[in-house]
Amino acid sequence: MELQRAHIEQLHSWLTERPMKIVTVSHTNPDGDAIGSSLAWAQVLRGMGHSVISIVPNRHPYFLNWMPHIKELVIFKQAAEQAREAIREADMIFCLDFNALSRLEILSDALAENNHARRILIDHHLSPEAGFDLLFSYPDSSSTSFLVYEIIEQMLGVEVITKEMAELLYVGMMTDTGNFAFSHLSPELFRAVAVLLERGIVIPDIYNNVYNAYTAGRARLFGYAINRKMELIHNGKVAYMSLKESEMRRFCFQQGDSEGFVNYPLTIKKVKMSAMFIEQHDFIRISLRSRGLVDVNLFARKYFNGGGHKNAAGGKSFDTIERTIERYIEAVEEFATEGGLG
Repeated sequence: MELQRAHIEQLHSWLTERPMKIVTVSHTNPDGDAIGSSLAWAQVLRGMGHSVISIVPNRHPYFLNWMPHIKELVIFKQAAEQAREAIREADMIFCLDFNALSRLEILSDALAENNHARRILIDHHLSPEAGFDLLFSYPDSSSTSFLVYEIIEQMLGVEVITKEMAELLYVGMMTDTGNFAFSHLSPELFRAVAVLLERGIVIPDIYNNVYNAYTAGRARLFGYAINRKMELIHNGKVAYMSLKESEMRRFCFQQGDSEGFVNYPLTIKKVKMSAMFIEQHDFIRISLRSRGLVDVNLFARKYFNGGGHKNAAGGKSFDTIERTIERYIEAVEEFATEGGLG
């Protein structure tokens, strides 16, 4: 993937002006791609002589605890003043794996306290908002981690990538493509994986660390969600599941335990679209997945004030979970009438 040369040159110029205080930020409920891209990019920046602090709004899933340098993450919910001070003092702020400041939720106000730092977006979601000094916005990139890899390759050369950086980048590439099963799989992506392999990563170990490290509670919650909570509508072409806070507590829920649940109904031959509704303290978090031509980014934007990718998107509802599901069922029928389900 060829990036805009002028953007690479501009970024390199800024980063070689002088040593700077730099902050990286990523989205709420940070996943493998958000963390992998942020921590790998932070290591690159430190190698260029900068002081870097990586901040996320809330805690990451427990099955990512093994990742290199993850203890360096500043979690805003746990260290708000430290994060605010770092943001206030930053000369440059990198925004990774999100396209709008609203995705930062509780971190958004903290970013507003700094109006002098240059802001650079590195992201692969559709429709980035305005307000950035430089954008690396490439929706055709399979992950932000792959985008970071491309920036490194074209700005500095792959020689600067260490084994730890390679592990971080691979986690992001692997998780955001469903272990290389989803869209935007390109020859360039697999050539990048080859380079990461040359750095010494052990792919089976990384896979096991991410996908085979769940708790017994998570396994039981998954069984409950599939057996008791999965519903099929629209002649079996659309599915949804929901989990209330009380249900999650019953299975000792931990951050990240519902990761991937929304994908499972798509293993059913007829299902073209799937939704997951997770009840949180003051809103309902909605995950949407699809296959083929069904555009859940469009669906999320139209009905749930969200967005994302064509086949993977999300949104929110501030209504009850029951009324949110009713609204979803009505929206599916309207979406289908307009040809959205093919």
